[in-house]
Amino acid sequence: MPIVLGIDPGSCVTGYGVIRYIDQRIIYLDSGCIRTNTTHLASKLKFIYSGISKVIQKFSPDYVAIEQVFMSKNADSVIKLGQARGAAIVAVVNQEVPVFEYAARQIKQTVTGTGRAEKKQVQYMVRTLLKLQFNPQIDAADALAIAITHCHISY
Repeated sequence: MPIVLGIDPGSCVTGYGVIRYIDQRIIYLDSGCIRTNTTHLASKLKFIYSGISKVIQKFSPDYVAIEQVFMSKNADSVIKLGQARGAAIVAVVNQEVPVFEYAARQIKQTVTGTGRAEKKQVQYMVRTLLKLQFNPQIDAADALAIAITHCHISY
């Protein structure tokens, strides 16, 4: 009955989603966003590190799945995303939880059936797959999709 934490890193909003995998069923536990309310990069990274650490302490996940950095035309955005991702990964490895990485295309393919799905499609499929009565926030839905991908690939 592993618990999987999915992380969708971002320098302004980092989504997280927590699920449990039981007998080939995926059960929703929690999701949300860590919002960095500052423009100072070091403070943003501290918010992300602290927020992910709190989620790990609360749910004690067996595995963490995180989205890989994807190339963009804006180098500055890629660098900030990589730094946010690094802060999240350090929070995870400091608590000795194994980390697995998945490409955005692979996540979309697993959850929606197409690697070119839009964010709203991912959100809809996450709601459907987890039988939720609400739409998770977009970044939280992406994080849940990452956790779902880990379950589909690993089990």
